[in-house]
Amino acid sequence: MKQHFMMFAAYNQWANTRIYDAAADLGEDELGRDVGAVFGSMLGTLNHLLAVDRVWMKRFTGEGDAPSNTAAMLYHALPALKLAREAEDRRILDWVGGMGDKALAGRFSYMTVDMRTVSQRLSPTLGHFFNHQTHHRGQAHMVLTVLGRPSVPLDLALFQRSEEGRAYA
Repeated sequence: MKQHFMMFAAYNQWANTRIYDAAADLGEDELGRDVGAVFGSMLGTLNHLLAVDRVWMKRFTGEGDAPSNTAAMLYHALPALKLAREAEDRRILDWVGGMGDKALAGRFSYMTVDMRTVSQRLSPTLGHFFNHQTHHRGQAHMVLTVLGRPSVPLDLALFQRSEEGRAYA
């Protein structure tokens, strides 16, 4: 399972880099334009992804800053948001890389935003964690399309054929 989740952590970093590179071509007005995505704009969508990743990483590790609102605008400018995203992606890679099979097979407990305590197996929760990222990157892709920008190929198979992903193919 560790190799499986290392692949998704590396894919997450690769896909985020591609989305952020495409977003860098947007003007400030386009970044903040509400185009009907769940979190409105590209900036809203990318902030949500970072906010939720921080929430889950705090649940997983017990460390780090986590906003109380997953729609929080943590950063209002793309350069600062990109730096924070890169740091969080490294944190995710390091954390997954440091886990052993026993931890992956184990359980963990956390508090939900509505103050319920949940205990569940870690591996399926990691599946949710990475699936959530993919889901909202798809929305970021949609924002680019609505703004008339080229689509960004984000397929896992494309990642596996890339230099960064070849080890996971």
